[in-house]
Amino acid sequence: MTDPRVGMSVTHRRYVPYSHAHYGGNLVDGAYALGLFGDAATELCIRTDGDEGLFASYSDVQFEAPIRAGDVVEVTATVVRVGRRSRTVRFECRVVCRATPEVSPSAATVLDPPVVAVTATGTVVVPPQ
Repeated sequence: MTDPRVGMSVTHRRYVPYSHAHYGGNLVDGAYALGLFGDAATELCIRTDGDEGLFASYSDVQFEAPIRAGDVVEVTATVVRVGRRSRTVRFECRVVCRATPEVSPSAATVLDPPVVAVTATGTVVVPPQ
């Protein structure tokens, strides 16, 4: 029998402000996506267990494409395993819109398909029921 929490997911979207650019080309550090993963994991724990939970660890993080200031990113967190107090969560951060300053200073485009920028697997823990 599969736990009904397996497969539950939440999605957050966020505009990446230029104040978060740390590197040339308006690149944003990878920790930006990890922070968003933590936010999504918190909502996921609230929905599955009625508690914010605590992030215990990442078992895998892959930086696959750049995130830039001016992007709109979408982060999805999905429960893939439920233990007694732990939950294994798969994360994906996709760039869904990107600034196109070469067109004009405020121009941007929707990316279809979105670009997968960061993937990860992590473990969260919740208090005993």
